[in-house]
Amino acid sequence: MGNGYQLKEGSNSTILVPGASAPAGINTIKSLRMVKYPVRIIASDTNPISAGFFMSDANEVLPELDSKLYVKRLFEIITKHKIGILMPSSGYDIYQYSENKENLLKLGTLPIVSDKKTMEICRDKMQTFNHLSKKFDLPFTTLDDKKTRGFPIIAKPRYGKGSKGVLKLDNEDDLRYVRLKNDNLIFQEYLPGTEYTIDVLSDLEGDPIIAVPRIRLQTKAGISTMGKIVKDEGISETCKSIAKYLKIRGPCCIQMKESKDGNLKIVEINPRMGGGTIFTTLAGANFPAMILDMVNGKKLKIPKISEVTIIRYFEEIVVENGKVMKYDLNLV
Repeated sequence: MGNGYQLKEGSNSTILVPGASAPAGINTIKSLRMVKYPVRIIASDTNPISAGFFMSDANEVLPELDSKLYVKRLFEIITKHKIGILMPSSGYDIYQYSENKENLLKLGTLPIVSDKKTMEICRDKMQTFNHLSKKFDLPFTTLDDKKTRGFPIIAKPRYGKGSKGVLKLDNEDDLRYVRLKNDNLIFQEYLPGTEYTIDVLSDLEGDPIIAVPRIRLQTKAGISTMGKIVKDEGISETCKSIAKYLKIRGPCCIQMKESKDGNLKIVEINPRMGGGTIFTTLAGANFPAMILDMVNGKKLKIPKISEVTIIRYFEEIVVENGKVMKYDLNLV
């Protein structure tokens, strides 16, 4: 596997999937259920009735990330279940995984995450701009709203996640209001064109393997609810170059959007599974399965991608006395 990663014998298919109440975690579990050899899935979340808990083999409740007990509890879960692999399916847990990587490896547990420096560049959107704009095309970004270049502009949290707190400012009145109500914001060029998400998978040494672009046809709360996979070698190669430049290990999802001139610019990089990971799985590239193959030393085959359109919808899980109940839609 390289980099001195050594896992406990027989533990490579026991996987902890964090964020089991959110789309990325649930999609990771769904993707792992498509693996052709046995895997044991342990789901974790702070919410004791997370949907992913009822889709996995076992589940564990974690304290909030800022709790002093978080790391202690994480290590208890790893020891209890003999976890071999930590999947990067939560935008919160991945930072603790990266910070505690050496101790996790000593336990024989492999966190599929990048190094701390890479993670910080991706988390801090100002660092993202400063680091990547030397080589790639990004929207103008500043901490100083006086340096903005006319309206409309975008204001967003410097350390935000998804679309939370993202505002489109159309005039000076909007800007004055934002100044009063918010702090630690960045201000960014407004991009009115088509939005893309690109799922990229790199190996454990940071060499990109595959990039799968899709158009975000519909988005709710920052998560794509309808998307079309597209084959675009230019976008794919650019995104693999970005992942390589950042030294990302494992998966990342890159958001790009067209400017008014039709130029595609990098908006955000998340060094983890995205909320729309299942889109890429259903198009033919199952990232969680490919990660398992890498860890288990299997030769990877680059999958063929289908240009499919995928529509997501709510699905119910009925629980009674702690057990999932089957129900007949014809009787409801």
